Amino acid sequence: MYLITGGARSGKSSHAERLASSSERVLYIATSKIFDDEMAERVRHHRDSRPAHWRTLEQYRDLNGVIGADKDPQEAVLLECITTLITNLMFDAAGSAPEEEWDFASIEQRVNQQIDLLIAACKACPAPVYLVTNEVGMGIVPENRLARHFRDIAGRVNQRLAREAQEVWLVVSGIGVKIK
Repeated sequence: MYLITGGARSGKSSHAERLASSSERVLYIATSKIFDDEMAERVRHHRDSRPAHWRTLEQYRDLNGVIGADKDPQEAVLLECITTLITNLMFDAAGSAPEEEWDFASIEQRVNQQIDLLIAACKACPAPVYLVTNEVGMGIVPENRLARHFRDIAGRVNQRLAREAQEVWLVVSGIGVKIK
């Protein structure tokens, strides 16, 4: 398992794609949901920028059914991105409750269940798995409750993934630096 982190627009996705390209085949797991026209355009742009022979799967939960011991070792996995996955899981866990009523401890527990499954699947997978995530701990403390809790949960997930990864890359201004 390889973790690639960096800020927004740091070049982390391009770096992860270069790493994954060392494999002949790649399964690209996209974790985004399309909510509006702007997001649809972003997804289209990402799809168009990937090599045509890469397979794409759009999924953000239960990834242990896709990544695991029975995965073809010749097909690398690139998961883009952990922070979007966390966002989707948080909103799933919260359901229709208004944000001021969210139980963030319970939400984090549900997120961690999926992360536990993902880590176990990555460890069992015979193919290289590249996880892209946003580094969320270098900015100011967000002013609203939801953003603060998201940053805290994502930061703790990133720490867990970094501990378990065999390599961790930090990408800044398009330059990847191996930090583990």
